Amino acid sequence: MLILDVGQYIDHGQLWWGTEGACTACPNGWCEQDTGGATPEEIRNALLAEHGPARLRLADDESSLVPVLRVLREMLHLSLGQARVMASALQKTGLVGTLVEMERIADGLQRRSVVTKIERCETSAD
Repeated sequence: MLILDVGQYIDHGQLWWGTEGACTACPNGWCEQDTGGATPEEIRNALLAEHGPARLRLADDESSLVPVLRVLREMLHLSLGQARVMASALQKTGLVGTLVEMERIADGLQRRSVVTKIERCETSAD
């Protein structure tokens, strides 16, 4: 039987992911971690399945989107068009992802004085 432990965390503003595995029938095991780019889908999907998704929204619908656009472009390396789409979603329905992903974006927005809220959401509603 294989035991696998996966996770995401933030270190110095960077999103990191890690995985550890061990075989219960043998002494073999491994540990892997990385940052930059996206978390591998199998790790991200396992986190979403275990903990459910989180939704990040702007706390005030009337907030200026200029600092939001700036943060999204800087943090996620988006084009202006991509950042506009994401900022609009953030203002209306919210962004959905793992809790750590949403906390990282919320932290970047908070540093630009943009107030957000994070809530758990039901997977069937997404």
